[in-house]
Amino acid sequence: MRTQTFDGDVKWSETDASGRIHNTAVFRWAESAEHALCYDLASDLATERLPRRRVEATYHRPLVFRDPYRVTLSVVRLGRTSITYAWTVTSRGELCVEGSHVAVHIDDDGRPTPWPEQFQAAIAEQMTPHPTDSSDALVTHPPEGHHA
Repeated sequence: MRTQTFDGDVKWSETDASGRIHNTAVFRWAESAEHALCYDLASDLATERLPRRRVEATYHRPLVFRDPYRVTLSVVRLGRTSITYAWTVTSRGELCVEGSHVAVHIDDDGRPTPWPEQFQAAIAEQMTPHPTDSSDALVTHPPEGHHA
């Protein structure tokens, strides 16, 4: 199963009055990893309309100005019109945040619309564990011919 990473350092503008990252910063970081993954798999989809339906994060350890971080994102489910990502933020080898979000593919009128076949195929390939993948990850894509 493929993961996409995004590395950075906490910027001053990403902190709040407490000196810690603002709670929304991690969602922008995860979105940057998501954009990189979509661009790698189907560059034309990277600029498609993909509003969020659900976002969540659990904060385990604070991050402050100039802390290095790494976002690691993977696809955990591809539905007929939506995609679910799971991601973590680590710093210096420690888990800081874990989260997930669901994005919906919409048409010009803002209605959910099925994914292009090219994207479905590219994502399905990424969700299928390769022989060298030793993880025990659960693959949650629908069987062929079925749509979630």
